[in-house]
Amino acid sequence: MGLDLTTKQIEAATGVLSEQNATVKLFESPMEENPGLPMNHFDVVYSIYALGWTYDLKKTLSHVHSYLKPGGTFIFSWENPMHDRLQYRDGDFVMTKSYVTEGPEYNEGWNKSVVIHHRKLTTYINTLIQCGFTIENVIDDVVIADTPSDNPERWYDSQKAEWVPSTFIVKARKM
Repeated sequence: MGLDLTTKQIEAATGVLSEQNATVKLFESPMEENPGLPMNHFDVVYSIYALGWTYDLKKTLSHVHSYLKPGGTFIFSWENPMHDRLQYRDGDFVMTKSYVTEGPEYNEGWNKSVVIHHRKLTTYINTLIQCGFTIENVIDDVVIADTPSDNPERWYDSQKAEWVPSTFIVKARKM
């Protein structure tokens, strides 16, 4: 993500937190670097639709592991790795990219040139284990609307969700 977008997100979060009278310190940093967070300090770390942006998954997960207290929980979500492989073309959903090929690639879900690192679900899970986490739960269930959408070409679409969940969530613990 660009610096302007990140700065806007930090400003928006600061505004929301001030309205709630919450005492929170926000950090802006690449995930692959420690911005000064304390080691063995946090009970829970959440990552909501952010982890897939890292270019070095192992380094990022090692940092998360180091921030957590023993027994601490890490919960994250990201787009299901099959989601961008499936596209609607000529009345059918078809696979347009290999699931097994990992690495940086342009993501069609954005209206501009955005590079995301495609990883298999097993890569996320195995890297968590390599970094010292125990996997407690993986969720890739989907709730589908009763009424199908009218545009199956949309990036997040209920008809597409009948084929593959749009997201997955992992709960892991530092032992």
